[in-house]
Amino acid sequence: MIKHIILWRLRSELGEAEKREKAEAIKAGLEGLQGKVPGLVSIHVQIDGRLDSSNADIMLDSTLESAEALKGYAVHPAHVAVADGVVRPNTELRTCLDFEI
Repeated sequence: MIKHIILWRLRSELGEAEKREKAEAIKAGLEGLQGKVPGLVSIHVQIDGRLDSSNADIMLDSTLESAEALKGYAVHPAHVAVADGVVRPNTELRTCLDFEI
C-alpha cells in the first residue's frame, strides 16, 4: 500500500471567499475520483479546521494499492481533468510525500 499526501497553498491573489470556493471545488473534484481510478483505495481532502500555524491551505490524503497504482492514478484521465481543471489553476505551491505503509 502507498500513501500519497499532497499539500497545496492556494494562489495568494485570491480573496478569502474565492479561496473557500476553490478549496471546495478541489475537494469535490478529487474526492469524486473514488471508485473511478483503479487501485485508489481511499481519498480525502482536508480544507477545514486549518490553524494559523499552517502554511498550506489544502491537504490530500490518499491510499493506493501499489506504486504501480500511483503511477496509473497520475495519468488517469479523470485525475488529469481535475488536476488541470481546478487544482493547478488555483494553487501556487505543491508539496508531495509518497511512502509505503
